[in-house]
Amino acid sequence: MKKKLIGVLMFLTALLLLVACSSSDTGKEGKKDDAKSGETEQTDKVVVDNDDFVIEYDEAPKSAISLNQHVTEIMLALGLEESMVGTAYLDDKIYEPLQEAYEKVPVLAEQYPSKEQVIEAEADFLYGGWSSAFNEKGIATREELKELGIDSYLQMSSTKVAPTLEDIYTDIRNIAKVFRIEDRGEELITQMNQDIEEITAKLPEVKDPLEVLVFDSGETDLTTATQNFMNTLVAMAGGNNVFGDVEGNWATVSKEDAVERQPEVIVVIDYGSTTVEQKINFLKSDPALSQTPAVQNEKFVTLPLSAASEGVRVAEAVEILAKGFYPDAY
Repeated sequence: MKKKLIGVLMFLTALLLLVACSSSDTGKEGKKDDAKSGETEQTDKVVVDNDDFVIEYDEAPKSAISLNQHVTEIMLALGLEESMVGTAYLDDKIYEPLQEAYEKVPVLAEQYPSKEQVIEAEADFLYGGWSSAFNEKGIATREELKELGIDSYLQMSSTKVAPTLEDIYTDIRNIAKVFRIEDRGEELITQMNQDIEEITAKLPEVKDPLEVLVFDSGETDLTTATQNFMNTLVAMAGGNNVFGDVEGNWATVSKEDAVERQPEVIVVIDYGSTTVEQKINFLKSDPALSQTPAVQNEKFVTLPLSAASEGVRVAEAVEILAKGFYPDAY
């Protein structure tokens, strides 16, 4: 009987020790889980310095609105249509590969939506392509939006002078980072590079690049591209922008100055209420501009504004320009 009692006591002691060890391990695991949780929260916080406007994102936006076509196409190319509650300001036809995704997103306005429309859509993020989106004449300043609990991002490559392809990639990476889809961002950039290389590989060797005038608009004076991304696109396609030496992104120049530079090709930007046909007819009928080699040889290349902007259509833009500059090579 005594031996049995001792055996029972030994069993109970062992059992208590086992429970104690188990509890201790569970406590350790709990602390490990808490530590992991803390690390995840820290990792999930994204900070972006966007045009000197620092934004902290605790989580990916769920109700975004894109405000200009080229940034709309960036979001769609990244597969973010499910995170969008609206889009606006379509310059021309949406990029064909993105049309199906575009149709899933409500169009809030032909141009910029009002502040009231943005609030009604319960937006938590606005993505602007041009500075005009974020001022009193547009929707609201970024500071005002922040007070409303709405974060924002401005396409930096569209606001700086002489933007490069890498500047566009920086914007794409930033958006991918904000939405926690960095891998998709890198995949998009890789694909863009491959498409561009495929187009530029067909270009002939050019010793003397064609002299190119970019015609945006105007009749008394001309609005033309100087050092904006159009300047980069023209160079990538084997041309030389005749006003590429003028500081800034856009300039208003006299017709006489344009004639003096003797452009061999005129790139006509397609957007707005004035059609390409109307622009070309003006160039042909104008006493001064009609004397340029480009007009006399009818060397016109039409480029949609959406393709000329700092977005995902770089390869398409270069191909349009290259085929117009050197048709025999394609």
